[in-house]
Amino acid sequence: MSEPESLVGIFDADGGLRGELRYVVDKLAGRGHCALCDITHGLNPLGKRSFKEACAAAGVTMTLLHRDEASPEQLAVAGELPAVLACAGATCRVLIPAGDLAACEGSPTKLLELVEKRAEYR
Repeated sequence: MSEPESLVGIFDADGGLRGELRYVVDKLAGRGHCALCDITHGLNPLGKRSFKEACAAAGVTMTLLHRDEASPEQLAVAGELPAVLACAGATCRVLIPAGDLAACEGSPTKLLELVEKRAEYR
């Protein structure tokens, strides 16, 4: 029997106070953004309530990592960030690539619809 997959979202931003501040400044200045950040947090460092509620309602658990927190193996598999990976043990595959995250337009519901369509990870 194979190990069930878990979801890992990797932000196109660094963690820590410096990374968070840099992201907010760049986003507000129009120099960049992260589609996964838009879905999970917006500009709220504690996260969007709508994302947390949507995950709870769908029974979905997703580990969220900044790019400097992800393993080299996860980053190699992810390619362009942000990305959502489906991982079973140390083996991961891209479930939702950057372009598809951008197409969610900040909507947690759209992200979870993609997750449901693409994976049996529970």
